[in-house]
Amino acid sequence: QVQLVESGGGLVQAGGSLRLSCGASGRTFSTYTMGWFRRAPGKEREFVAAIRWSGASTAYADSVKDRFTISGDNAENTVYLRLNSLKPEDTAVYYCAADTSPYSNRGGRDPGGYDSWGQGTQVTVSS
Repeated sequence: QVQLVESGGGLVQAGGSLRLSCGASGRTFSTYTMGWFRRAPGKEREFVAAIRWSGASTAYADSVKDRFTISGDNAENTVYLRLNSLKPEDTAVYYCAADTSPYSNRGGRDPGGYDSWGQGTQVTVSS
């Protein structure tokens, strides 16, 4: 397991943008699968995006595809989620997650495949 710290959330108008960051401890960040999930009020946690091994592959939920971009920076042990064209329905607490098994094929869209979670950062989109 590793420690994950998210930042970058906030209040933004519909159509606006934010960039979320998730810093990870650990020395083998480049081998992790990193994911972003979100939980809106009264709803289940849902998958948003994932990146394997610092960019070998990425995956997105249909609801955010073409609007959000996940990327990683090995030098900074950080994964980013760029949120563009935000909609009120994107309002949620966004959580960063890590599957720290090297070059693992777990994680991805399944939250059960991750062994480390951050505390979350609130994103609020006003209409």
